[in-house]
Amino acid sequence: MIKGDIYVDVAIIGGTGYGAAELIRLLHHHPHANVKKIISQSNSGVKMDEVYPHLDNIVEVEMEDFNAESLAKEVDVVFFATPSNVSKHRIPELIDLGVKVIDLSGDFRLNSRELYKQYYGEDMAADNYVNQAVYGLSEIYRKEISEASLIANPGCYPTSVTLGLMPLIDHKWIKNETLIIDAKTGVSGAGRSLSLNVHYSEMNENLKAYGIGKHKHIPEIEQTLTERLNDDVQVIFTPHIVPMTRGILSTMYIDLKDSKTTDEMIELYKQYYKDAPFIRIRKEGAMPATKEVYGSNYCDIGLYMDERTNKLIVVSVIDNLVKGAAGQAVQNMNIMFGFDDMAGLGQLPTYP
Repeated sequence: MIKGDIYVDVAIIGGTGYGAAELIRLLHHHPHANVKKIISQSNSGVKMDEVYPHLDNIVEVEMEDFNAESLAKEVDVVFFATPSNVSKHRIPELIDLGVKVIDLSGDFRLNSRELYKQYYGEDMAADNYVNQAVYGLSEIYRKEISEASLIANPGCYPTSVTLGLMPLIDHKWIKNETLIIDAKTGVSGAGRSLSLNVHYSEMNENLKAYGIGKHKHIPEIEQTLTERLNDDVQVIFTPHIVPMTRGILSTMYIDLKDSKTTDEMIELYKQYYKDAPFIRIRKEGAMPATKEVYGSNYCDIGLYMDERTNKLIVVSVIDNLVKGAAGQAVQNMNIMFGFDDMAGLGQLPTYP
């Protein structure tokens, strides 16, 4: 448990997925966190290094069944790295017991019951718990996160997209509230379960669009941008899956109200994110690549103002498993407990 400002005891629920594996990797080097429990209903009694051999002699915690009362007594914060429509059944009990929770799934991100039903296929959690949830976009909602007991960690695509657009939204420089977004992700975004879509012979040397018009991140992106702009924002969002393991590259095409230069846009973004250690704005003429953030919590943004068409092109890249999931979750934990944002997250990107 918390001892002064030294450390917090942590539990991870959904121990066999990629999100959990990344949480373990990041928290292993965290100066203030101790992974005390790993919960997996399907692998209770199995040691973590039996599921992930790369953790042999490093993490030998035996996974357990879920028990809310036991967790409330032994840990300070619980990370849910479970599929959608799982955490909504478990989190209310933990919140009632006074445990802080960070949910990496989409169960508490949306405000609309109708949209949740449409995109997630089930009923949303009870309103009193949904209303407690703070959307955990770390650079934007810092104050709210610091006071929250329940964090709805953003999705991977929404993180890349909203960080790339937020300076324009907050300065109200966008002319047309219908935005075009083209995004590409690596196959780890599909999770660890077997799927024909990401089978080697289906994915190797291949590139394909999917989920057009029905991807569950569409309402999340629109909700976040609409709330910030205080006006309706719609997105035309086309996600693609590419034959790489990690990474997201989102390209946004924006009509601006007034003519601007690339230099002006870069300066706007630098000023907006001047206190955000994980946001890096590229110089004029330089565009970011997914390899440049691989394994890190960075979001790199490149900007080009096409003065011929008066369209701004924004390119935003993240590692989908880190800034798009586990890394942002750890950053939110840091904010909740008053730790430095960089705690446990200072790893350099892995290159090449």
